[in-house]
Amino acid sequence: MPLQPPPLLPSSSSSHCLTHPNRFWTTTTTTPPPLSRNHLLEFPLNLEYLEAEFFLYGAFGHGLDTVDPSLTLGGPTPVGPKRAHLDHFARDVITQFGWQEVGHSRAIKKTVKGFPRPLLNLSAESFSHVFDSAFGSPLNPPFDPYANSINYLLASYLIPYVGLTGYVGASPMLQGATSKRLVAGLLGVESGQDAVIRALLYEHVNLIVKPYGITVAEFTNRISSLRNKLGRTGLKDEGLVVHEYRGAQGKISGNILAGDKYSVVYGSGDERVTGGIYPKGADGRIAKSYLKKE
Repeated sequence: MPLQPPPLLPSSSSSHCLTHPNRFWTTTTTTPPPLSRNHLLEFPLNLEYLEAEFFLYGAFGHGLDTVDPSLTLGGPTPVGPKRAHLDHFARDVITQFGWQEVGHSRAIKKTVKGFPRPLLNLSAESFSHVFDSAFGSPLNPPFDPYANSINYLLASYLIPYVGLTGYVGASPMLQGATSKRLVAGLLGVESGQDAVIRALLYEHVNLIVKPYGITVAEFTNRISSLRNKLGRTGLKDEGLVVHEYRGAQGKISGNILAGDKYSVVYGSGDERVTGGIYPKGADGRIAKSYLKKE
């Protein structure tokens, strides 16, 4: 029997990324489609394709087309990703993340058929637009996520968050032990990745990111503020340093773990308008049902 999403779920988005299913269920859009278990489980493939390609290219300089072409189902090769200039430790971590995402795609496709990899724009230019939006003006020079370990970790600050919010959005609507077990396992790994990235950045929280003269803390705060702005209501994300009253028990300004949830989508900030990392939009019934018809 089709599942119906609960009414008035939080709308949430962040520049140049994909949302969780809740992003498509707002008070201002058309009536959402009935959702089956397969629709809910296939939706995160959009997120897994993004994460797998970003981490694999960052670590190795190649992606799913080399690692396991069968997982792409013939979808187009991503635009612009490349091997990042990482130190040994960061490359080790990102390599682990990449293989974890390959495993996620395989796990989902053992349960649902899935769809071909959508077109992904993982170019430096795509990410630079995110950071320009976060700061309200163009950074000079344009931000390059592949330039060094700190830049790559700052770009990665966006990525697992996309996945974990996707699973948070889908989880309450799933029925059956198999589906819930799958999503719980995937959500656990995505949350762990997000925590690792925040911890690695927190170690350098006061570092000045060259050549911008801006601290790592300020970069994360700007990205989190952008998520909250596009999310329209409520506090959906927090950077690595917050006002003390927002910290754990109102006692500390360090914020190594975000205290909230939800977020992130196309560069348009509108689930009906494609762009950003997904130039032609995401795939699956949930995503396609809200794209504007040409």
